[in-house]
Amino acid sequence: MPAGKNKSRTSPSFTGLRPASEASSRAKRANRCQNTRAEVLLRSALWGMGLRFRKNLPELPGKPDIVFPRSRVVVFCDGDFWHGRNWRALRAKLKQGTNSDYWVRKIAANMARDQTTDEVLRANGWLVIRFWATDVLADPGRAASAVRRVLTSRCRKALSRKCGQRCLSRPDARLQITGNSRTV
Repeated sequence: MPAGKNKSRTSPSFTGLRPASEASSRAKRANRCQNTRAEVLLRSALWGMGLRFRKNLPELPGKPDIVFPRSRVVVFCDGDFWHGRNWRALRAKLKQGTNSDYWVRKIAANMARDQTTDEVLRANGWLVIRFWATDVLADPGRAASAVRRVLTSRCRKALSRKCGQRCLSRPDARLQITGNSRTV
């Protein structure tokens, strides 16, 4: 079993639940788990900055959306609904809807899984960056710049330890950093 895989799933069961409607069932089936619009926009912005990465590595816990193996940095683009953005308001809204018990438990389980994934990755020396999909959609360049700053910082630390690894694909990419400061 790959690292980070857990045999017991914390997601609630569908047993006894029915879709609210055929339309809502179709909409949920159409949701993607990879190559979402936010992921594609962020990857495109990162690629345009000269940064090279891997995507959706199944051997890492949580199958991160974007992976910089040399720098040991992983990036997730989390959907606002599925990962519980503004959880208090979302939970209150879900409690009023169809199959409320299931959805509240489902989103809470997703949030707990995200936290566990982050802890496992950090314990194995990875730096975890998470973005909300709507933030990436609003300004993919800003998110990409934040990732680039983190990579540059990690690369400089690695170079100061004389590890000899190149963390960025282009040697001059470190010199092109501009943009707003943002906490990641």
